[in-house]
Amino acid sequence: MMKRIFLAAIVASFAAGSALAQETCESKAIGKDGKPLAGAAKTSFLKKCKEDACAPKAVGSDGKPLAGAAKNSFMKKCETSA
Repeated sequence: MMKRIFLAAIVASFAAGSALAQETCESKAIGKDGKPLAGAAKTSFLKKCKEDACAPKAVGSDGKPLAGAAKNSFMKKCETSA
């Protein structure tokens, strides 16, 4: 029972973290001149911002960083939800 509660809490924290990362990435998408980014510059910035937000979360249940296919899968899920 405790494992289910713990797992639900972890999933909820990832979901909340992803939503928060998107808001901060959108709000940070501002050029050097103070104007909001648009087009390819905005797309590129948002992609890098989402990668940077998801990379620290790519950790396995044993506490070790994910690698290979597991990391690719996690990053893809994280970036699409972020």
